[in-house]
Amino acid sequence: QVHFVESGGGLVQPGGSLRLSCAASTRGFRFLHMGWYRQAPGKERELVAMITSGENTNYAESVKGRFTISRDNAKNTVYLQMNSLKPEDTAVYRCNTNPPTNNGWGQGTQVTVSS
Repeated sequence: QVHFVESGGGLVQPGGSLRLSCAASTRGFRFLHMGWYRQAPGKERELVAMITSGENTNYAESVKGRFTISRDNAKNTVYLQMNSLKPEDTAVYRCNTNPPTNNGWGQGTQVTVSS
């Protein structure tokens, strides 16, 4: 059973940047396809970025060109670099495998983009 712990969120002004981290508690991390998901109040959860075990990446159209997902298998960690943040990026961000597992959801980290 894999657990993920997210960090790095916070309050940032529009146009600002944040880097999220997700630490995984498994030796098999390097074999996992991973995703960053977000859920805003009143909205459904969406997959915003994914990275395969082979480090192929893909992004939701809404974040393409602004967000970058990466991984460090030696640290069992996946990152999400978020640039040019917009108010509509405000949400709780969580990582999980892709596709996600029910047991993989952590507390998440809140990202608030506001002036």
